[in-house]
Amino acid sequence: MDREIKKICDDFNKNNNFSGVCLVKRGEDAVFEQAYGLAHRGFQIPNNINTLFDTASVTKVFTATAILLLIEKELLHFDDKITDVIDLAGTAIPKDVTIFHLLTHTSGIADDADEEAGENYSDLFISKPNYSIRNTSDFLPQFAYKQPLFKAGTDVRYNNCSFVLLGLAIEKVTGQDYRGFVSDHIFKPLGMLHTKFCAMDEVNENTAEGYVACYDEKDHFTNWKKNIYSFPPIGSPDGGVYTTAQDLDLFIRRLKKSMLLNEKYTDMLFSPHCKFVTPFNKWKPAPDATIRNGYAFEFVEIDGDIFCMRKDGLNDGVCAMVSYYPKIDTTAIILCNQDCNIWQMHREIQTVLYYGCYIKQKNR
Repeated sequence: MDREIKKICDDFNKNNNFSGVCLVKRGEDAVFEQAYGLAHRGFQIPNNINTLFDTASVTKVFTATAILLLIEKELLHFDDKITDVIDLAGTAIPKDVTIFHLLTHTSGIADDADEEAGENYSDLFISKPNYSIRNTSDFLPQFAYKQPLFKAGTDVRYNNCSFVLLGLAIEKVTGQDYRGFVSDHIFKPLGMLHTKFCAMDEVNENTAEGYVACYDEKDHFTNWKKNIYSFPPIGSPDGGVYTTAQDLDLFIRRLKKSMLLNEKYTDMLFSPHCKFVTPFNKWKPAPDATIRNGYAFEFVEIDGDIFCMRKDGLNDGVCAMVSYYPKIDTTAIILCNQDCNIWQMHREIQTVLYYGCYIKQKNR
């Protein structure tokens, strides 16, 4: 199996611009772990297993975990209205939007960039400097005054800014800034020593730069450019934490052992909760598989059973996927620091796991 996964990664490195790290781990044993490409093109510095990568929207799983910590402490509740928790007077955020709606992408609120409608997040900063967005509250003018897309709880649509509101709720309830709270109450207790919020204007050791592919009018690749003007300069509740593949594996495994949340809330994080189900058409081995949202994580279900829980992230020059297969206790993590279709790469690795482990164990 390790040879099959290595072949996939080697092929994507050679033919599809994969630059980053892939880790597949079953239990305590690493099935495959290898770094590819360059962390810094200017000085030709290679990525290594311990390089920190910007994970974009994977950050949302830490925001969801922080919210569950506060719910466990009864400082928040799933049915709390977000307008009762933070001051949103004068905005277009409806009064019936709850913490649950925000966690499951069922709030219906408008996003700053509607990526499902084809809008490009980096276009937000063509006329507005990205360095002006540094604090969680700085995001509000970009979305809070737009009209909602649907009534809360009546549909599902991926939404970045719902997690901005969750971050503001964390700050309001705890009196601590979002990044500080997550660092103190998630990263440190779980021993995630290589996970942090790296600012673009700081000196950060062993971190990978992000690169965007440029093409000419004939769609021929011309060069790479840095992504430093594509999104805010430091991570926020909806994206941007830097971490390693090993730390993400540690997060999943220690969380599953209830080393942070109690068993009740751990089970909640490892379960789907959204009533809206969509088909998983892009993966051929299980044509009847479906996808359902949980709290930040999404769940691939086959015949009603959880096959995989996962969270991906995408920004210009950044892509990431962390997935966990509970039936076979296996993680598959891909972190990449330049434009690359890691979703196809992940599907190919997932197919190897499906036939090599999942089906065999299911048939025992």
